[in-house]
Amino acid sequence: MNYVLELKNKRFIQADKKNKGGGITMNSKVDVTVTHLDTLIKQLRSIQEFWKRENKLFTGLLVSVQYNKIAAKSNRISGLFKGIDSNDAVVGAKFNDDKSKHIITYFLEDVDLTNSIKLLLQVKEVLIDIYDGKMSKKIFDNAEKVHSNIFIKYPISMSVFKSVLADVSYIESFEVQQPKLVKSQSIVTLYDVKKDIKELLDEIGIDPLHVTMLDDQTIYLTDIQVQILFENAAYLVAMATFDVSQLPPDEFIDTYESYRVSIPEPTIEPIIGVIDTLFDERVYFSEWVEYHEMVSSDIEKSSLDYNHGTAVSSIIVDGPRLNPWLDDGCGRFRVRHFGVAVGKSFSSYTIIKNIKKIIANNKDIKVWNISLGSSYEINDNFISVEAATLDRIQFEEDVIFVVAGTNKSSEDVTKIGAPADSINSVVVNAVTKEGLSTAYTRRGPVLSFFAKPDVSYYGGSKEAYIQVCEPNGVQSVAGTSYASPWIARKLSYLIDILGLQKEVAKALLIDSARGWEENLDPNVIATYGHGIVPIHINDIIQTKDDEIKFLVSDISEKWNTYNYHFPVPLKDDKYPYIAKATMCYFPLCDRLQGVDYTNTELNLHFGRIGNNKKIIDIKGDKQNSDIVFDEGISYLYEKEARKQFRKWDNVKYISESITKRMRAKTSYEYKNWGMEIKTNNRLDPKDGIGVRFGVVVTLKEINGVNRIDEFIRNCTLNGWNVNKIDVKNRVNIHQKMNEEIEFE
Repeated sequence: MNYVLELKNKRFIQADKKNKGGGITMNSKVDVTVTHLDTLIKQLRSIQEFWKRENKLFTGLLVSVQYNKIAAKSNRISGLFKGIDSNDAVVGAKFNDDKSKHIITYFLEDVDLTNSIKLLLQVKEVLIDIYDGKMSKKIFDNAEKVHSNIFIKYPISMSVFKSVLADVSYIESFEVQQPKLVKSQSIVTLYDVKKDIKELLDEIGIDPLHVTMLDDQTIYLTDIQVQILFENAAYLVAMATFDVSQLPPDEFIDTYESYRVSIPEPTIEPIIGVIDTLFDERVYFSEWVEYHEMVSSDIEKSSLDYNHGTAVSSIIVDGPRLNPWLDDGCGRFRVRHFGVAVGKSFSSYTIIKNIKKIIANNKDIKVWNISLGSSYEINDNFISVEAATLDRIQFEEDVIFVVAGTNKSSEDVTKIGAPADSINSVVVNAVTKEGLSTAYTRRGPVLSFFAKPDVSYYGGSKEAYIQVCEPNGVQSVAGTSYASPWIARKLSYLIDILGLQKEVAKALLIDSARGWEENLDPNVIATYGHGIVPIHINDIIQTKDDEIKFLVSDISEKWNTYNYHFPVPLKDDKYPYIAKATMCYFPLCDRLQGVDYTNTELNLHFGRIGNNKKIIDIKGDKQNSDIVFDEGISYLYEKEARKQFRKWDNVKYISESITKRMRAKTSYEYKNWGMEIKTNNRLDPKDGIGVRFGVVVTLKEINGVNRIDEFIRNCTLNGWNVNKIDVKNRVNIHQKMNEEIEFE
């Protein structure tokens, strides 16, 4: 087996985008007709009348635009509404029922709609006079048929005419969204209408002194308050969810075995944070657990409230001894356990409040396990408040959450529940000992697109239950709750003992589960994630003799973050390898943007450097090219970019295929391979500045030859500092760093 290599001390270079875009483009699949313009004009006039009649609460109005496709940022409105500033007016986004089209909500002034109607009328006039009432992309792109001289006698310029036409070619309709009533105490998010939320509530008839704020736009309301809100201003509601969650049931065998064994005292082992139900301090491993109870003393507690949390912590501390077949080689871990819930029900609001406080006061802990989850299914159009809280914390702090994928509460429930919709967290589903999906497993994806769960692990089933320690003894259990702590152990080993950054650790974990599976079926990913993580840590941090696996990490500061100095060994002036790469990053997310949740997209390119000094991408990805448009670069529709290259997902996996007819690759003038990370932002360009990424690259020698020593030598000559992920050395370093020094 070869060591995984860590390449350091050769920074990536940052570069701005050379080509700023290809001008105004029209939808090639749509002809814009006068009839369609008349329909849109009628709809805007109707919306304008609606707001004049209904709105007495704030200045401005809300308009939802149904696009005729999943719209890229470049396809959003930029001629109508506020022109090029229209994107700044977006306050929400979701998909239609069949997930094939965007519905984006804008907050505008009345004058914006008046101007939009005026522009549509002017475009209509030109269409009738010059183009027989219809415009196609073929004519639109023909400079001989659409030129500035035509517009001398019209009040609209050619550029504005084309910009409005391009907008209309992507718009199906305008409307005002009216959400359905949620008949329960709820967590409600209101659209940002540039008015203090407490003032709005007061004018609606809800006393703001009796409302709990979760953030600037999200509030906790009682049943009566929800009823008042929907009766008086339903159009303000961007999203609403039930507050009280039911913990999905675990499977277990209701027989206990006494378990009285000795366990050494803890020393310098890493600490994993656990946020769960209560912990019973009478168990044999209690010295390994620092317990903090955060449930009010006024709440009655039963003995059952201690089972789940105690069991989860037992896996983290002593899982391999309880389950010898799952010995991962990671040893034992200390636990700092926070009991935040009792029984089967808990308040989302209380959990969110406690998580924020816990993380703020325990910054020494890098890895956190959350095996609490809702019995309700996630929403297709927005992230849960719990998940959004976790995502924000992971963007701002150097921590990573491992979250259980939640269990089925009934056969009608198939989609995962909050907070397993957290994009930045590692979400874990469960498999049987044979590696098959369990009967209780729920499925992704999240927001109809994001790949969740991330990975799967052994969570117990009737074929082989997981042994845990509960207050009454050893119990045989099954559930995603008991799969996630094993992954938390592995991540803590990678981060706290081996010293890897969280982005690299997550990428390495996912890479180990994925293997060389180039194109996984979406249904497989929805159930298993990227695959089953190997049991032993050595199978994650070592690789086969015919493979070179290396890790790199850096920070994106500009549009292109690149390094062209990966000196892959040659054989007869060719490269006898196939390659794959896995990248992870933790973007800023915005729950108010609905399905367009992640603010930043990092696009990974890796491959040989061609004679034109451009990367020959192993996946053939042509996105984000800085070559000018007339050089024949092909472009993808947004839907295809998401499907083929996981655009906007924060986990990227690109791979070449293992086939029987693998051939060595041609080398070019520049005898190196390169990597580029292209950064794009939906909203503020500053969102992508300072985002760290971690990439795991694997080169498989097609003839089975071990070329790692040559690679190490080449890297050293090219200025890289090459560190082997040698467990013994890293453990020794960890011990030295945590020694207590006594001064005489």
